[in-house]
Amino acid sequence: MGIFLFLILFNNLMTQDANNSIAVKKCNDFAIDGQGKNPDWSLTDWITIPQRKIIKGTLSTSFKILYSDSGIYFLFKCQDRKITASMPEDFMDLWKEDVVEVFLWPDEDYPIYFEYEISPLNRELVLLVPNLKGKFWGWRPWHYEGNRKVIHSTSAFGGELKSGAEVEGWIAEIYVPYALLTPLGKVPPVKGTVWRANFYRGDYDLGEWESWTWQPIEKRFHEYQKFGYLHFE
Repeated sequence: MGIFLFLILFNNLMTQDANNSIAVKKCNDFAIDGQGKNPDWSLTDWITIPQRKIIKGTLSTSFKILYSDSGIYFLFKCQDRKITASMPEDFMDLWKEDVVEVFLWPDEDYPIYFEYEISPLNRELVLLVPNLKGKFWGWRPWHYEGNRKVIHSTSAFGGELKSGAEVEGWIAEIYVPYALLTPLGKVPPVKGTVWRANFYRGDYDLGEWESWTWQPIEKRFHEYQKFGYLHFE
């Protein structure tokens, strides 16, 4: 009986670890097209982001991650009903419309993390967030240009990529250069490096906020202590 209970507990522990950690595979640098067609994406599997708040029916959301010597790549695929996004400029309050978000916390010694948001219309919000005892406010990057600029692209499937269009879903592809994350610790990552992270989606098609979070939260996306783990291979 003792061995049997041990095996159950061990299996539960391994399941929990698989649910809150990702093995990030390495790749060569490649160009993104907003559709995820580069063959290197076949190196890794899709990861599901559970829908935590449901208004009417569920929609699937999944993502992939790769890293290279110069930066880290993300690919999101979001099943959707329509493009509920209209903001015409970068650095607007994108979280008030359809959006996916990446939160990266490379160094647990400091409560400072990177936040990136992108809308279906390819508008972006880029922030460095110091979170001091629950008080947080994002700072925009300085000299956001050249090799410090995020490369990003989006596309729709089953419809047009325009505000209000009915679609079957949309895709976002993102490349974050390590130069932008300087001087955060553990950047760039090497084999064996571990970062904390979380991934989110928000959708407003039904007039109310529906949400997806990779790691569950209580109230805010900024609960960095609940972030999962990225293990770089």
